[in-house]
Amino acid sequence: MAPTVTALVNQKGGVAKSTSCVNLGAALVQEGKRVLLVDTDPQASMTISLGNPQPDNLPVTLADLMTKVMNDQTPVPGEGIIHHPEGMDLMPSSIALAGTEVSLVNAMSRESMLKYVLNEYRKDYDHILIDCMPSLGMLTINALAASNKVIIPVQANYLSAKGLEQLLQTIAKVRRQINPKLEIDGILLTMVDNRTNNARMISNLIRDTYGGKIKVFETEIPHSVRAAEISSEGKSIFEHDPGGKVANAYHALTKEVMQHEAERIKHKPDPIR
Repeated sequence: MAPTVTALVNQKGGVAKSTSCVNLGAALVQEGKRVLLVDTDPQASMTISLGNPQPDNLPVTLADLMTKVMNDQTPVPGEGIIHHPEGMDLMPSSIALAGTEVSLVNAMSRESMLKYVLNEYRKDYDHILIDCMPSLGMLTINALAASNKVIIPVQANYLSAKGLEQLLQTIAKVRRQINPKLEIDGILLTMVDNRTNNARMISNLIRDTYGGKIKVFETEIPHSVRAAEISSEGKSIFEHDPGGKVANAYHALTKEVMQHEAERIKHKPDPIR
């Protein structure tokens, strides 16, 4: 069966996209799933946080693989994949990806280059999670074109919530013009500090405003200093603080994601069968 390809996207930075990508991936591995994490951000935050402090020195990154595809070449099986000790695989990024994004402007089928890259790896995984850069540029459009699901991490503050409308319009446009199979899996509230009235107010506002038409995950990822520490350690929250509230939250999120996926498969049987 084809893997579930999920883009974690928000054009606002600092909303725990990379952290959520890593920890959701690690939790899916613990559930017995084969997982590939794809870093599409030239800043390479996820690549660095998974134990690769100098991503620009890696022999093969996503920039190389996309350039290959743009030049009508096919990636070699397993090329550019880094195996993480916790069981997930990583397709890393580097600053060279910024140049690749510029090159995409003149490429034929420019919105589909990432999809063509991932086609060479799909058979090896149950889940592919794409960490998007904090913009709605060509790399993010490529991620949305390659995915069948979107998770939108949103920090429980006013500015983060305000940017949701533009993002939802972009997703709708991609679905209409490029990828009709794209679905929003849900809005994920992150870095939630329920001790403050403001966080609770924003959380309720998002649920009231969007909950009627878009799933808002029941699970909220709490604000935690322990979670912020893991980016420098090259490991997930499950290795760093396995009994903590953030680890418990990502486990709960993973159960929601898997349940939603099971319902989707149940209601959308494979037409090939």
